[in-house]
Amino acid sequence: MKTFVTAFLALLTLTTFAQSEQTLLTAATRYETALNEDAAYETYRQVLKVNPNHYYALWKASELCSRVGNRQPTKEKKQEFFETGKRYAEKAIKVNPNGADGYFALSVAMGRLALTNSGSDKIKAVKEIKLNAEKAIKLNPNHGYAWHVLGKWYFEVSQLNYLEKTAVRVFFGALPPATLADAIRAYERSRQLVPDLTLNYYELAKAYKEAGQKAKAIEYLKKLPSLPNKTQDDPKVKAKGAQLLKELTS
Repeated sequence: MKTFVTAFLALLTLTTFAQSEQTLLTAATRYETALNEDAAYETYRQVLKVNPNHYYALWKASELCSRVGNRQPTKEKKQEFFETGKRYAEKAIKVNPNGADGYFALSVAMGRLALTNSGSDKIKAVKEIKLNAEKAIKLNPNHGYAWHVLGKWYFEVSQLNYLEKTAVRVFFGALPPATLADAIRAYERSRQLVPDLTLNYYELAKAYKEAGQKAKAIEYLKKLPSLPNKTQDDPKVKAKGAQLLKELTS
């Protein structure tokens, strides 16, 4: 009888944890849909207190760390969030090394860190962005968000001037080649896979502008207002797109 009671209590505890975990996941999704990313992030952290190895909660917490962190008021606070996002993504990869989303989240976190770091740390982050985005795509060729990150990498590296490229090569080793055409191809692949990704439309328009394809840039900028707001940053992205469209058509 005692053994039965112990087993029953253990089962009840596991059931309670499972229900709590699912309730929190549902709440986190609801917060994201409502564009309350701070609340969504905190809720995923609660999931991880219940189940520290929950893969989905780990990579989602990492992704939100990168977005919430980017809105922080100081460089130090931003870096704190980005480092936390990096750790969440790294743990997600340990939990599920064959999951594309963990590598995607890590590429985003490294991208944010590259913008706040300097020197060798920045170059290391830049190299790891491409490496992890490509790992995500290798595991899931239809990962539209990873394609966007890869497009962003190609765009930013292609825009380095001669002196910047020389400094990178002399002090930190050469970066892989990158062109605007590479960026556009990756962005276009992302657009095909995630046709309502606001940031991708804006970045794609910028790439076309730099490539001298003004009409194409205008075409994509005009589509921005009709896209749904899926992240807290989307309204700001649309405002930047409207400003760029005004510059190109004035």
